[in-house]
Amino acid sequence: MSACLPAGATESAHTERAHPPHSPPPGRSRRFRVAGADLSAAVAVFLIALPLSLGIALATGAPLQAGLVAAAVGGLVAGRLGGSPLQVSGPAAGLTVVTADLIHQYGWRTTCAVTVLAGLAQLGLACLRVARAALAVSPAIVHGMLAGIGVTIAVAQAHIVLGGEPQSSVPDNLRALPAQLARLDPAALAVSVLTLAVLLLWPRMPGRAGHLLRRMPAALVAVTGATAVAAAAGLVLPVVDLPSWHSHALAGLPDGPVLGLVAAVLTTTLVCSVQSLLGATAVDKLVAARPGAPSPVRSDLDRELLGQGAANVVSGTLGGLPVAGVAVRSTANVHAGAVSRNATIIHGALVVAAALLLVPLLELIPLASLAALVMAVGLRMVSLHHIRTVTRHREVLVYAVTALGVISLGVLEGVALGIAVAVGVALHRLTRTRITHEEESGVHHVHVRGQLTFLAVPRLSRALHLVPQGADVVVSLNGSFMDHAAYETLQDWQNTHTARGGTVEITGRRAGVRIAEPGALSTEPAHDSESGTTGDCRCRPWTAWRNHQCERPSPAPDTGDRPDTPHTSGDAHRPADPGTPARGHAPGGRQLVRGLSTFQRRTAPLVRGELARLAREGQQPSQLFLTCADSRVVTSMITSSGPGDLFVVRNVGNLVPPPGAESGDDSVAAAIEYAVDVLAVRSITVCGHSGCGAMQALLGSRPGSPAVTPLGRWLRHGGPSLERLRDPGAPAPRLAGRAPADDVEQLCLTNVVQQLEHLRAHESVARALEKGTLELHGVYFHVGEAQAYLLAEQEEERVFDRVREVDLAV
Repeated sequence: MSACLPAGATESAHTERAHPPHSPPPGRSRRFRVAGADLSAAVAVFLIALPLSLGIALATGAPLQAGLVAAAVGGLVAGRLGGSPLQVSGPAAGLTVVTADLIHQYGWRTTCAVTVLAGLAQLGLACLRVARAALAVSPAIVHGMLAGIGVTIAVAQAHIVLGGEPQSSVPDNLRALPAQLARLDPAALAVSVLTLAVLLLWPRMPGRAGHLLRRMPAALVAVTGATAVAAAAGLVLPVVDLPSWHSHALAGLPDGPVLGLVAAVLTTTLVCSVQSLLGATAVDKLVAARPGAPSPVRSDLDRELLGQGAANVVSGTLGGLPVAGVAVRSTANVHAGAVSRNATIIHGALVVAAALLLVPLLELIPLASLAALVMAVGLRMVSLHHIRTVTRHREVLVYAVTALGVISLGVLEGVALGIAVAVGVALHRLTRTRITHEEESGVHHVHVRGQLTFLAVPRLSRALHLVPQGADVVVSLNGSFMDHAAYETLQDWQNTHTARGGTVEITGRRAGVRIAEPGALSTEPAHDSESGTTGDCRCRPWTAWRNHQCERPSPAPDTGDRPDTPHTSGDAHRPADPGTPARGHAPGGRQLVRGLSTFQRRTAPLVRGELARLAREGQQPSQLFLTCADSRVVTSMITSSGPGDLFVVRNVGNLVPPPGAESGDDSVAAAIEYAVDVLAVRSITVCGHSGCGAMQALLGSRPGSPAVTPLGRWLRHGGPSLERLRDPGAPAPRLAGRAPADDVEQLCLTNVVQQLEHLRAHESVARALEKGTLELHGVYFHVGEAQAYLLAEQEEERVFDRVREVDLAV
């Protein structure tokens, strides 16, 4: 196995074993130390894994002990060898349908052998270092596969919830459902409903007591509560049956048709690998999003595949279910504060202890409760967020075909159908190019939307020949690729048209590979900050914001030296000059002119129509956005808004002077009155931000000292915020999930709350609030984290909660 260890794995392992700065010399023995965060995270994950492992084993039809074996091996083996230290592996809901089908066709011992062979296949793939290739699978296919598996699980477990037995396929289960409803078991249904109710309501318990109780996993509470109620009521129900470990079935030799077994191994390998690798990348995102987290180290995907392969070999050999990375447990591990792989390993050891010592307690659990738990997990796999995402990217057909294929035919067949449809959709998009011609004010416009390939050359040629000789022409290219045939067609026509007295302007983006002579379609070569080469401008959507300007590079000095640092602006393309401003900024006038020129060339053609509409209709913003004048707070970016959406007021410290304040400046009050009474905005947002210089100045000011400068007189309006911060009786606003980093951040949060109270004192705002036509919102934007926090009321507390969506497959 060590011979296959991927590049970086040895180095990573060495890093984990490296001595801390003040550790004893290598020759002395060291005690094994576990961080407190890892221990608490291990307990939390164990409490989730125990009921889920039993439930998944029940759903597959395998011996219930097989779920515990897979959970223990996933924690101990995959946790120790894997390349994603915080991902937790074990029996996964995504493998339920595959395993159940294998058990139905070949029996349990052959299924264990298939698990071993799939693990060996994963080890081989890890040796070939092809793990990252699994990420090339379309997310629509992966989400569709998980949705199909989730529906299959939910429909099958519905029969156990009703007190019956599931059939072998979704169509059979659906056909048998009416008869099952006619003979449902009230006791089983009552236990199942109780389990589902606790799963649904436990995470939503309000108040401080609810905050403390929510630390207990909902799955454990639901199963434990249902078990206690069933025992207290004396209900006679099928319960967990864990036979003696002496009679536990281990893997046997594969028995069945060769082609069928090969397909089974490939299916198990595919599902285990893709789910584990996608889960590892999702865990990386979760770790990076943790407040105060240091720069995260990305998972070694080849090493992760090696760890998963080793775990499957061991699990299959010991008679356990297939192992893969599990999103529910991994998310709990990260949120519980785990800092190393020790949490995953300890969780596996706790599962072993429970399997050996808690058998009498586990055998009290009703099967209906476990079935309800697994049914809820299956329903969560049909994610509305995933459906919205694939719909937005126009891949809902791929998603639907994959899901229906998995439900109707099986996992491997459904994935194959999804891949075929995805390829068809990609080819359709490649050949779907819209080319239009229109005349406006004597100028002919040819618009090309889509990829410009040889298949579109006849239509392009027809559109270009509609342009009369000697006319002024604008050709707009809106695509990411142009092949050689289309390039030559456009270039030949351009040369011919200009030779006959016409003019041609080619606009739009063409970020694909340049085919022929540089500059033939664009006369502005520019330095590519990523490749270090000079050619067509390759501006990215945010490069203008990052002070990049497309400019012809100046010749290098006679010595032949060239700059060897990354470039982010036009001036950075030149050799260093003592008079050049810091950070690559051009002198103010030149930077302004170049910025305006870039806007006119690149942005104006795209927004001209929308701005013309706004000019005709007048401004009709939906909200007043009051924020700081800090240059790092880009209002349109953090609110995903465009022209006409926001009425923005910016000042130092995002302050709202209360009515009647003697400041000599009524600009903020005038803007509020105009926005509410004239523009009829529906909401007002006060947005503070991290590292606010105004709040730092307030903290450093002396109480009662006279303000002699305009800035000092203005900052007096922040005095109530400072008094509120220092008042021990006033409840301090807080961030959800972590404490404020310092007094400045606490003052920034307090200031947002205080300015909202100042807003309510304005007559126009109070009147609109009373009518119910206006809402007030508070936002805190952490610049370094690029994270927005929204103010919410929780039990007379003001809490700034994260605004985020984590896309993590179940």
